Amino acid sequence: MGWIDIYNSRLTTAEQAVKVIKSNTRIFLTGNVSVPKVLLGALVDYAPNLENVEICQALTIGPADYVKPEMEGHLRVNTLFISGNVRKAVQEGRADFTPVLLSEFPLLFKRGILPIDVAVIHVSLPDEHGFCSLGVEVGLTKSAAESARVIIAEVNEQMPRTLGDSFIHVSRLTHIVHTDYPIPEMLMGEEGDKDVVEKIAGHIAELIPDGATMQMGIGAIPDAVLGFLKHKRDLGIHSELFSDGIIDLVDAGVFNNSRKTLHAGKIVAGFILGSKRLYDWVDDNPMIELHRTEYINDPFVVAQNDRMVAINSAIEVDLTGQVCADSIGPKFYSGVGGQLDFIYGASRSKGGVPIIALPSTTTLRDGTLVTRIAAMLKPGAGVVTSRNHVHYVVTEYGVADLYGKTIRDRARQLIGIAHPDFRADLEKQARELHWM
Repeated sequence: MGWIDIYNSRLTTAEQAVKVIKSNTRIFLTGNVSVPKVLLGALVDYAPNLENVEICQALTIGPADYVKPEMEGHLRVNTLFISGNVRKAVQEGRADFTPVLLSEFPLLFKRGILPIDVAVIHVSLPDEHGFCSLGVEVGLTKSAAESARVIIAEVNEQMPRTLGDSFIHVSRLTHIVHTDYPIPEMLMGEEGDKDVVEKIAGHIAELIPDGATMQMGIGAIPDAVLGFLKHKRDLGIHSELFSDGIIDLVDAGVFNNSRKTLHAGKIVAGFILGSKRLYDWVDDNPMIELHRTEYINDPFVVAQNDRMVAINSAIEVDLTGQVCADSIGPKFYSGVGGQLDFIYGASRSKGGVPIIALPSTTTLRDGTLVTRIAAMLKPGAGVVTSRNHVHYVVTEYGVADLYGKTIRDRARQLIGIAHPDFRADLEKQARELHWM
């Protein structure tokens, strides 16, 4: 039997496919903008027939009917990174959160720590050899799918064919649902005070040398940095993700990957988030390779790139250099993601530049202005990057270089990049703590 016969024999409807899911089992759900929405919708409809089904996922984009209160007892999310659509459910105790480094996320499935019964994935049409591409989300999905007993695949005519370690043969797919709808778009750079973001991005750009290999996290600041790189030369990308901002810089020759010490000539990442323009651009693009996250985010792989620049964000930084990026006090907000993977990897890189970037303040719902450079983290706050790992902290007021510095020096530098309205109080608190 050839692959076309296999494919046709496994075609079914979403409603029929989800019936293979039984009570008391664990599902892996492909995330980011690759959420298989037809299959997920069918699962929600079928959920009243199920009990105690766990859905393991990371960040997901789109509606989240599967975490509504009426799903309790039927479906329960176990998220390893808290996205906005499941945040309320986690904070109310209707969904679970498992803290884990992004580089180790797929290993939980590979090593049987979280055995997967069914993987629900989203792929491209098969090529002439019967291989489907995992498209816009390879990093977190490839190993999880391979670890599952059953793979239900939504095959989407509009999923781009990305290259690299991104393929799965139709013979591995136990149930196939054919779909044809646009991949959801997620544009970067739309949140935050634009003037503040631009100032932070300008400071970061001054730290980036020619020939650097870059990692850029999610958000407005990493995206804004790209606008300051037009005069740089021979930049490369090794990142958990990238978005639209790199396209024009690739076309202009700024990102040519020629001086990368690992995967020279290639942009490598785990997944992509962006617009249809990006999805069309990556389709069958030989410069782009998507790989498993346990490889892309491995700090000891990252460190093999000379001049590795890592740009990550934070919720709060204290005067000793501790970085909170996953919670607001004890209230879970997101997750560690790839921050520590890349901060540590960049710190071990020859000429590496590990950067934590954040606006100096935030405004609460009641209009109160609050400093994000704090004497101490809020009680219960999670430390994502320890004071031992941190190097550069950047706000709109400048750059604090903390590596190898005493607590006294760190406090002085961090106060110097705090909002001026809070500096006197921060210095007072630092003196009371005998840090200055």
